[in-house]
Amino acid sequence: MREQAHVGELTPSQTSVLLQLESHGPATTSHLARSQGIRPQSMAPIVTALTDAGFIGSQPDPSDGRQILLSLTDACRRQIREGRAARQDWLTRALQSRFSAQEQAELTRTVALLRRLVDE
Repeated sequence: MREQAHVGELTPSQTSVLLQLESHGPATTSHLARSQGIRPQSMAPIVTALTDAGFIGSQPDPSDGRQILLSLTDACRRQIREGRAARQDWLTRALQSRFSAQEQAELTRTVALLRRLVDE
């Protein structure tokens, strides 16, 4: 699936920040740094690179004008959605072509068990 991801030139840190913003919504640089376990000064080049690439944008925090909120751009959201769809299509084709109907049913049950483990 990694081969299907086509993450291009994004670093693991950049990818992690994008996933954080996608999952939890807009955040300040300080909040992103805390969530990634790094200093705000170390987050600055990551934010700059993602902004320059057009993946994130910024706006003043409506509740505190001194703060800047970072969020995903529409183009980034579209790219994430398209990438996920491509990986899901690849996985579906791979499962259907390599596994019998019985094996696919076993995989479905296994995924359900793993979800239960993660959700608990």
